[in-house]
Amino acid sequence: MSKCLSNNLSEIQNPQPSMLVAKDLLAHAMAPVYRVINGLLVVTVFMVVGLWLSGNGTNAGAFDLARILVPDEARHMVWSNGFEMLNQHKDTSEIAAAPASDTEIAEVIYSRSKLPATKGLASAKQQTVALLMPSVAQMQVKSISHLSDRIPTSKIDPQALDSNLMGSLQNQRAVADFFEKKYNLDRSKIEEYVSNTILIAKEVNIDPVLLLAVISVESNFNPNTKSHAGAEGLMQVMTSVHKDKYAIFGGTSEAVKPEVNIRVGAYILKYLIATAGSLRNGLKYYVGAANAEDDGGYADKVMAERNRLISLCQNRSTNRLTLNGKDIRS
Repeated sequence: MSKCLSNNLSEIQNPQPSMLVAKDLLAHAMAPVYRVINGLLVVTVFMVVGLWLSGNGTNAGAFDLARILVPDEARHMVWSNGFEMLNQHKDTSEIAAAPASDTEIAEVIYSRSKLPATKGLASAKQQTVALLMPSVAQMQVKSISHLSDRIPTSKIDPQALDSNLMGSLQNQRAVADFFEKKYNLDRSKIEEYVSNTILIAKEVNIDPVLLLAVISVESNFNPNTKSHAGAEGLMQVMTSVHKDKYAIFGGTSEAVKPEVNIRVGAYILKYLIATAGSLRNGLKYYVGAANAEDDGGYADKVMAERNRLISLCQNRSTNRLTLNGKDIRS
């Protein structure tokens, strides 16, 4: 009996050679599968990280997934503390941008590797936008992104983020036509203001449609407008209150310049939206009614103008003229 038990125990402890061979064959057969799976995982990780780092503001498709997985604030830290250091050693002669004609429609490409950090366009996140008046992109204006980038995107009401409607030249023309007729404006001036607003909205990371609505309500697109309280320019910024923000542009004497006034106003509006917790409350703060029961209908006026512009752009987008499947007008 003991001998039998001993034999059984020996068989349990030493499985048949055929079983070991089968295991080895199975492991050998599955090795390529494991390698493929591991390779796909590595490629997926690199794709997500690459999309996240290069996030171009399209808010579409894979970029949404990348932004959900890793917040914008972390991406900004990587750019600021890591990759941007590589650009410090580049020759400044490479920075000069190609000239653009005032009469031609051209693309303005934002590139961190080609634009100096002191210029307003440098803070736009490596993206492409077409403008009615490309020459505004050649203006030597300092950036306010060092302030606006401190405001976490997560604190901004989604309604105040870029709707991407103004990326279309067709929509830009429609908006310019609307304001030209509404306020009897000079065409070149309204195109300058619209183009400036789109550039600055990219720099500050706020919806250009919202900025255009605020400008419309605040100043009727008259940069020389000044209120009794001391608010000036297209965005009607209180110059005396925001002296510190104008300092980087040369002081309050520059306050009425559209490219400066819109920058300061856009940053202030973004800051107030984040502080107040919503777009409507941010508008209430912007008009100076933070401690009042109501804002006298200011937010309603801005939202109504914003909705008019959105409707105008959406209607244009759905009624494009095409020829052989291509847009006749971009």
